[in-house]
Amino acid sequence: MTLRPALLSLALIAALPAAAAERGFDVHDMVKLDRYSSPTLSPDGARLVFAKRVMNAEVTKASTALYLRDLRTRDLAPPKQITPEGWNVNSPVFSPDGQTLYFLSAKSGSQQLYAMPASGGQPQQVTDFAVDVDSFKLSPKGERIVFSAGVYQDCGSDLACTKQKLDAAEKTQATGKVFDGLFVRHWDTWNDGRRNTLFVASLPAAGAKPVVGASAISATIAGDAPSKPFGGNDDFNWSPDGKSVVASIRVAGNKEPWSTNFDLYKLDAAGRAAPKNLTVANKAWDAGPVFSADGKTLYYRAMKRPGFEADRFGLMAMNVASGKVSEIAKDWDRSAGEIVLSDDGKAIYTSADDMGEHPLFRVDIASGAVTKLVGEGSVGSPSLAGPTLAFTRNSIKSGDQIFVAQVDGQSPRAITPSAQESLTEVKFGDFEQFSFKGWNDETVHGYVVKPYNYQEGKKYPVAFLIHGGPQGSFGNGWSYRWNPQTYAGQGYAVVMIDFHGSTGYGQAFTDAISQHWGDRPLEDLQKGWAAAQQQYSFLNGDKACALGASYGGYMTYWIAGNWNQPWKCLVDHDGVFDNRMMGYSTEELWFSEWENGGTPWANPEKFEQFNPVNHVKDWKKPILVIHGQQDFRIPVEQGLAAFTAAQSLGVESKFLYFPDENHWVLKPQNSILWHDTVNAWLKQHIGD
Repeated sequence: MTLRPALLSLALIAALPAAAAERGFDVHDMVKLDRYSSPTLSPDGARLVFAKRVMNAEVTKASTALYLRDLRTRDLAPPKQITPEGWNVNSPVFSPDGQTLYFLSAKSGSQQLYAMPASGGQPQQVTDFAVDVDSFKLSPKGERIVFSAGVYQDCGSDLACTKQKLDAAEKTQATGKVFDGLFVRHWDTWNDGRRNTLFVASLPAAGAKPVVGASAISATIAGDAPSKPFGGNDDFNWSPDGKSVVASIRVAGNKEPWSTNFDLYKLDAAGRAAPKNLTVANKAWDAGPVFSADGKTLYYRAMKRPGFEADRFGLMAMNVASGKVSEIAKDWDRSAGEIVLSDDGKAIYTSADDMGEHPLFRVDIASGAVTKLVGEGSVGSPSLAGPTLAFTRNSIKSGDQIFVAQVDGQSPRAITPSAQESLTEVKFGDFEQFSFKGWNDETVHGYVVKPYNYQEGKKYPVAFLIHGGPQGSFGNGWSYRWNPQTYAGQGYAVVMIDFHGSTGYGQAFTDAISQHWGDRPLEDLQKGWAAAQQQYSFLNGDKACALGASYGGYMTYWIAGNWNQPWKCLVDHDGVFDNRMMGYSTEELWFSEWENGGTPWANPEKFEQFNPVNHVKDWKKPILVIHGQQDFRIPVEQGLAAFTAAQSLGVESKFLYFPDENHWVLKPQNSILWHDTVNAWLKQHIGD
């Protein structure tokens, strides 16, 4: 009789440390988490190489190494690091015979191409150009590369010429610059005259000195390849015979800020023949060229409406001999994300936003039939080789994990750990998708995330997150900038609405926001907020703050003057405060003019119809304004003006300013400051 209570006490004591260790996810966890990317299969599909990014102990700088996993060993042999300690590498590619691994590294002081045995060994530098190699692709036989570099195009193939011009500019005493056309600046960079340009170079024999010369193949085209600021090596591709390269390039002259007309250009790999525009008939965006194995068909993605960056990307097939173009799966109302051909050439693998997720699909080329292969979250970087499909997948509960599966998506197995497996002491908030009737009585979807410490019957304060884009989505995916788990980890519930304008619900749903920034999405947010409270009794509607960035920041400013009643506080990051000035000061002018139906001088009524600056007199709720100096998409003056307005009105407000950040906050210590400031603001106004 005396032994049982003692045993119970010991069991209770043993359980206490585990319970005490359970905590919510926070920004420190987020910036320290290892990140996995670039799944790359050997040609036979038997080996997988991927990149692992690790943050240093001071949380100031990250480095990336490559790891190899032999897939034939199942789970017996864990991945092994194959690049040396202290190196920082990216963009792995197997040689056609699978024996050599190529990658980029700045180990020499500039980013160059390196090669090493695929099983591991000492890397050898194979290029030593006067400029950085920004991206590359191996030729079909593996003896050459096509690569991109930022150069002065009048230098032609002379890479050293660009370096000499940059060195001379640094020595110039005068700092002023004269411009006679746009872009003057783009995203976060001032225009210095360089363009991303494609070159072809032969690779040296094993043990030979690095190659220093290359032939320019796109220098005569006044456009960037890849495009700025986010283009990559999916913008260009070799033909199977190695005689040409096809690249997606926008050639618009001084009309570039108004143009979304990217065309596919056929470039002579020897640099002799003049470039040929293959898609001159389409005045909208053509992207992502991929050849069939026999070279007879060129597959690519295309939009149809010029001047609209969020149009649907359809899957296209061009007969190379005749130039005739047909659309594959033209009735599939989703926007294709990439093109990966199956080994038999009969199907395209592509990912797309779909109902609050980003699954991987198989599209049959002959019939256009679409099959979802991998869902449950957000899938990216698909790679196919032999019997193996590799991809990344993330969710609201985890950053990217790397998976391998059969080519039909069956029997997936994780190669890298989830966030939960990496942070065993952390408890993540559970989430659920819900729906309601929004604008025009149409179905709208959203997500609710429970706080990490959720208990049945309790009510929790709410972070109401509003996504940017506006053609975007806050769905079942992971973000290192706006992550709902960082709020759930503070004990808040999270509500996110995919209002009209969001992607993944059909193109008509996406189109509905253009010229309607302030009415249809606001109606969805209002009805979604009401529906969420009705469906989830744990949401405390009396303790809620609304937060958003970019378009979400616009909406936060709009809410401040048009729907401030439910909120105890607001957080606005890089939002549009004065829509009229946005039309004059943003860099990609096609965006503002499409969304407002014209220019600010030709259609001023549309710019003013939903302009937050016109409703400042009705601001009442405390607002935290955040903006980065290097944000050229929505310039910093927008945030300063909003803070000035709040201060002038006597509205409780703060301004968090980053002199070294663009439209995003990317530096780890700045991310910590951002989250600490936002969390303190929420705690002040809606408590723990």
